[in-house]
Formats: sequence, structure tokens, C-alpha cells
Amino acid sequence: MHHNEPITLQKTVGHFLTITHHKYLVMKGCFAVGLIRQGLMHDLSKYSPSEFLIGARYFQGDRSPNNAERDDVGISTAWLHHKGRNKHHYEYWMDYNPKGADRAEDAIIPMKMPGCYVIEMFMDRIAASKVYQKEKYTDQHPLAYFERAPKNRVLLHPETYDLLYSLLKMLAEKGEEETFSYIRKHLVRKPW
Repeated sequence: MHHNEPITLQKTVGHFLTITHHKYLVMKGCFAVGLIRQGLMHDLSKYSPSEFLIGARYFQGDRSPNNAERDDVGISTAWLHHKGRNKHHYEYWMDYNPKGADRAEDAIIPMKMPGCYVIEMFMDRIAASKVYQKEKYTDQHPLAYFERAPKNRVLLHPETYDLLYSLLKMLAEKGEEETFSYIRKHLVRKPW
């Protein structure tokens, strides 16, 4: 697949249906735990021309078009646009080290994410696993995917990592219903 490949109607429709199904699943999960606004607003930037047109061009149906764009041209401009506008991605929360840094690798560090965005990130991971795994999905998939990326330990703030990991582990061990109930009762701030 190459960046000069035409955008077809079939790929455009496939991409639209995929991102809309993903958005629906995240919305459903967010609604179930009481994060109504986040459920409604989740991933709206995917419908912007900067993300949608690239997604349609690189649509394959079984993996993120961002990865295909990155494979083709060495960078995903759609991802760079997306992560800078969506607070449920830990990459959004990378900032200069306020204490300064002696080493270049310590100059930019992860900031602690507010709990509501960690929960949305959790829902995002479940939805992505369901979309790409389809009928093979189990509640163990999001944890397994997370554990395959050891970089998560250094790219996430320790408290963000611990909360996300504990929710993924609870999902794998106790299932969606019990995990969502726990989130609703113990993690989501009530507006009253």
C-alpha cells in the first residue's frame, strides 16, 4: 500500500463503519460507568479530514490505518493529529520535565492522567480489541495487548500505569460487568 494509492468508496465506507463501531463501543462503556460527556465526545477528531482521509486511504479492517501509514511513509500524520487532541491517550500527557533533565531521555516525561481519562483509555482499549478481534475477543485480550508493550512502563506515569493495569487485570479476571461496576462505584466522581 502506498500513499499515492487512491481512496476508494469501499475503503472509505469500511473505515467509516470501523471508527463508528469503535466509537459506539467506547460510548457504551463510558455510559455504563457514568462518563456521559466523554462517551459522546470520544474520538470525534477521527471524522476530521486530517484523520479520516488518511484512515480511508490506509484502511485494511484488521489493524489501525495509522500503522499502515507509518509503515508506508515512516510517520503517521493522522496519529500525530489524533494524540494531540484526545486526552484519553497517554501520549497527550507527555511534557517537558519541570525539574529539568541531565539526560536527553529524561527531558520529556509522562504526566499523571486524570482518572476519568484513564477510564476512557481503558474503554478505548476494550473497544479496539473487540473491533479487531471480532468474534475471537475475550476479556483477556486488552491485558495481553498491554503486556506485549513493555514501553508502557516508561511512557505512562507510574500512577496512571498502576490504575490502567489494575483495571485491565480486573477485566481479565472478573469480566466486564464486575469491572464496570467497580469503576462506577469507586472511580467515577458523582456530579452531586
